[in-house]
Amino acid sequence: MTPPPTVRIVHSGQACNVEEERYSERVYTIREGETLELQCLVTGHPRPQIRWTKTAGGASDRQGDSSLHNETLKIDNISRHQGGRYYCKAENGLGSPAIRSIRVDVYYLDDPVITVHQSVGEAKEQFYFERTVFLRCVANSNPPVHYTWRRGREALTQGSDSGVEIYEPFFTQGETKILKLKNLRPQDYAEYTCISSVRNVCGIGDKSAHFSLNNRTAPPSIKLLLDDPLVVNPGETITLVCVASGGDPPPTLRWVRPGGEELPRRSVINGGTLTIPAVTVDDGGAYSCMASNNVGNPAKKSTTILVRGLRKGRFWITPDPYHNDDNIQIGREVKISCQVEATPPEELQFSWLKNGRPLRSSERMVITHTDTDVSPGTTNLDIIDLKFTDFGTYTCVASLRNGGTPEISIDVNISSTTVPPELTVPRGRSHLIAQEGDTVDLQCLVSGKPKPIILWSRVEESGGAAAAAVALMPDGSAETESYDGVLRISNLTREMSGTYRCQTSQYNGFNVKPREALIQLVVQFPPTVEPVYTEIRQALGRAFSLTCRLLRAHPARLLRYEWKLGSRLLTVGQFSDQRDDTNYLVRALNREGYGEYTCDITNEAGAGRCTFLVTGKAYAPEFYYDTYSALWENQPRVYGFKLQWTQMEPNAVDRILAYRLGIRQMGQSRWWEQEIPMEGTIQKGELLTYNLTKLVKPDSYLVRLTPITRYGEGDATERIITYSAPVNPHLREFRCGFEDEAMCLFSQDKTDEFDWTRHSAATRDTKYTPNTGPSSDHTGSKQGFYMYIETSRPRLDGDKARLLSPIFNMNSKSSSSSSSATNNPTYCFAFYYHMYGKHIGALNVFLRQKGQTVSDTSVWSLTGNQGDRWRQAKVNIHPTTAFQMMMEGVRGSGIEGDIAIDDVTIEEGECKDPPPKSLILHISLI
Repeated sequence: MTPPPTVRIVHSGQACNVEEERYSERVYTIREGETLELQCLVTGHPRPQIRWTKTAGGASDRQGDSSLHNETLKIDNISRHQGGRYYCKAENGLGSPAIRSIRVDVYYLDDPVITVHQSVGEAKEQFYFERTVFLRCVANSNPPVHYTWRRGREALTQGSDSGVEIYEPFFTQGETKILKLKNLRPQDYAEYTCISSVRNVCGIGDKSAHFSLNNRTAPPSIKLLLDDPLVVNPGETITLVCVASGGDPPPTLRWVRPGGEELPRRSVINGGTLTIPAVTVDDGGAYSCMASNNVGNPAKKSTTILVRGLRKGRFWITPDPYHNDDNIQIGREVKISCQVEATPPEELQFSWLKNGRPLRSSERMVITHTDTDVSPGTTNLDIIDLKFTDFGTYTCVASLRNGGTPEISIDVNISSTTVPPELTVPRGRSHLIAQEGDTVDLQCLVSGKPKPIILWSRVEESGGAAAAAVALMPDGSAETESYDGVLRISNLTREMSGTYRCQTSQYNGFNVKPREALIQLVVQFPPTVEPVYTEIRQALGRAFSLTCRLLRAHPARLLRYEWKLGSRLLTVGQFSDQRDDTNYLVRALNREGYGEYTCDITNEAGAGRCTFLVTGKAYAPEFYYDTYSALWENQPRVYGFKLQWTQMEPNAVDRILAYRLGIRQMGQSRWWEQEIPMEGTIQKGELLTYNLTKLVKPDSYLVRLTPITRYGEGDATERIITYSAPVNPHLREFRCGFEDEAMCLFSQDKTDEFDWTRHSAATRDTKYTPNTGPSSDHTGSKQGFYMYIETSRPRLDGDKARLLSPIFNMNSKSSSSSSSATNNPTYCFAFYYHMYGKHIGALNVFLRQKGQTVSDTSVWSLTGNQGDRWRQAKVNIHPTTAFQMMMEGVRGSGIEGDIAIDDVTIEEGECKDPPPKSLILHISLI
């Protein structure tokens, strides 16, 4: 009993319209700002998992989390961007998933905007004097907007005025409407109104925009009342003033930064005035003033703010370039360079000191500077023919000509101890082995004066003879600076293994070829194994094998394994180079064999563990939610419910002996429990049934079902039963599975020889006649009920038992009409029958009409043995007045002649072929 899922989408909420399109797609129309509510109703067993997704324009919509695992999709205050196609997907692992979609169309209408342009190439100082003018109206909308124009109170249409043309550009069909005023006339100076309409769909009213055209109408022009560029000191308050110098109507002004960058958060805007208090270096850059009045093109003027500052002071020492020697020596040249980034660069100025005293350029002490327009700026001090008296501290001082920011001083010592750097790795530290989670220090010893900054980076072999590629450092950067030559890496991971390079920086040291050294880091980690945890369910006496697989380990040699059950050692061993897994075989499971098995695989770095929980617990039952007529009423204050389920993997463990049924009234804490014994072995997919009775209306109940084997209790599953008043009889769709004692108001005929019997296979008498009658109801359930005729003695050949349905009333139109039967509705009467046995008589179906006289019409009949299986019969009926159906069973020539019926339905409309057993998708409204 494992039907694949089916899906249908129903809606509630605030739809304007829901209409069917071809191929069963539905379009759900809703007004922007309303609440969208869609519900995905599914059938299928096991209960399918539901997922809502949305796609827009073929790409997944990432607004919010594009999927929702819930039956109901609800969007409050829906926006236009949330329109599109929504999919409900249901899957339960059987067959293909069921997918249904509905397109949501969000309707809206924005305020229209009128823009005014003069024909290109005709612009003169008098912008609109004897010129052709275009008024364009645009409004964003869905569905497409319809425009109308008015001049004053006069409606303008194509042809109503020879001086006016109204047209839609072909490339913006339905999106805009242009009014062309040819060679402007005095009467064209007027108030124009554009009315946009979506014809009141979804209750969206018309919207309008106005524009007054006169001989002063002109596009905007602006001017900036400030210096460009504007150079300021950090911490100052700056004010940018933009004023409109022309334009009618008066333009609106706004300040923007290029690339959509936000204005500083502290800034204050008042009309065209932008004030930035306590300006910082980050506030520097371009600012633009924009002016717009919907006439012509917007005006734009820009300025640049330069915030004074000095940053990134660096120095380097260059030995005599004419000698192949990195050392400083008496009698040779040496150059000291100093570099600073300055804003504005033209204000940068350098000065030099020696031992704190000003130093001027001379023949032997040559001071040079780069051009002021080059950034960063650099100054060089060339010492020609170095003498002992030149040893000392040289200071490079960078400042801005107009002040406003502190100066930067850089000291460089030149002496006999000023030597280029050397890099070495301490003995025994060039190949490090550490373990995951450790903290490790990589160290390069740096000598030399001045001591340079050390740059650390990673070198990753890209494979084969390819050149080394740069990999990222553990902190995610390409390079890390260190002042003491130590790189500390905390919380090591296996990904941090590799080669690390330490290298002297060219800055703040000697300008010579960088010195470098390499350190190899090996991160050991314990074995990674699978499965980390798994549960295995087994019956007593069975054989099974447990496998623990090695995925990766470092080192991957000398690996050992150890199997245990609880604390009891089972077996130990060592991996061979060819094996990457280890197995443990249980030949015949006994009670002591249940428990937690572990397999530890170990190396020098630690152990990886596979855990297997071996249990005899039964899997959970799976409730069947698609039972027809599950709920019935046979007493005024109580109701009954047909509970159905299948057992997940019933053969995985020992036979299920019984189910423990727990039931609790919602809102109460007390559970009622009882056991449902199980006879024989439950088959996979077998539908089990138990009838709950005397549930109090209109309360809901929580039901829990727990399978029990000789091992003990298995996994429980729960569901909620909710009362809903059944409509019975209900002509549009009447269903009866005979699960309630009231038999859906079916009744026994009083004029026949014997009665039909309500029965279930689970309660069948052990003395029943063999070789006849069904062994379960039509769904395969031994707990489900059906009706049958018992043909054992004292029944005689030809005895009849008649079962009468409730009386169904025709609607007033049909009952009062005297026209032909073609005007009367057609109904499909369907039922399942079981006619098995060598003495089977006959099963007859009659339509009994209750007009002025009662008439019985035969509509279906079958005789003889039809085999040990349930079959379905369908027949069209055409009643013209109140009617009921009569099922007549006729006893055959012997006792092996039991006839049974089940699941009777009456549906409006003609009978359709039974659906194929493939996936069924349908979509309908409630």
